[in-house]
Amino acid sequence: MKDCPVSRHPVCPIDEPAARALVRLALEEDVGPGDATTLALVPENAMSAAVILPRADIVVAGGAVFRAVFRELDPRVEVEFLAPDGARARRGRPVMLVRGPSRALLTGERTALNFLQRLCGIATFTAQFVDRVRARNVRILDTRKTTPGLRALEKYAVACGGGSNHRMGLYDRVLIKDNHLKLWRAGRGGLAAAVAEARRLCPGLEIEIEAESLAEFRDALEGRPDWILLDNMGPGRLRRCVEICAGRCKLEASGGINLRNVEAVASSGVDAISLGCLTHSAPAADLSMEFADV
Repeated sequence: MKDCPVSRHPVCPIDEPAARALVRLALEEDVGPGDATTLALVPENAMSAAVILPRADIVVAGGAVFRAVFRELDPRVEVEFLAPDGARARRGRPVMLVRGPSRALLTGERTALNFLQRLCGIATFTAQFVDRVRARNVRILDTRKTTPGLRALEKYAVACGGGSNHRMGLYDRVLIKDNHLKLWRAGRGGLAAAVAEARRLCPGLEIEIEAESLAEFRDALEGRPDWILLDNMGPGRLRRCVEICAGRCKLEASGGINLRNVEAVASSGVDAISLGCLTHSAPAADLSMEFADV
């Protein structure tokens, strides 16, 4: 999902083997040798239906993962999506309807909701940033600051919220940051030289380099990178970098950006704003699964 365009209908990665393995691992963690309470109290042939209700307005994400949890437990479970991924759902309005064997629904309830509330939370938080900069020609990007093992799903949720995906990992883009430069620099030149070396050794990959000052920015620009990451710069300095750049490469702002100042950052004219908080600090959506007898 590298640098995908803003999309309300991205492809959910749940069909990838790694995502399926996550569902099985989560169920093993929660269910272990068996759901003791459900096995003790719920008849084997009982059938139930339940709805998923948000307790606040949300952007939906993770429906396929939610369904995969129940299908792993019992393929007879059916999930009807009343609001598709990427849709905005109002508080108290059902987003999914689940039908099937009662034991499977009870056993899978918490695991399925854990995935869903995490992904809906990320999508909803992302949408708040996207809404703040909608009048600007700027993309909201995620980062690699994701939950280990959940990166593909969390980046999918960002896309559901209207954001765009930055690099998926260390393999699909060169991103030269300050620590790389500290270990590389001695006797080898400045930022422009680092860009040239990376391009020579990594042909075919986009090259991005971080700059923390105007001097570093001018140096990096001489190397003709594809992107320059402008780290921890205020709107005024960002605007100056945009003027100096004059379209020679793409500019990404990052560092210290939140819902209060993202619009001011966007007004500087940068091409993208990357936000680790989309995935490391998004509050989980408040969802409940309400049962009714069939």
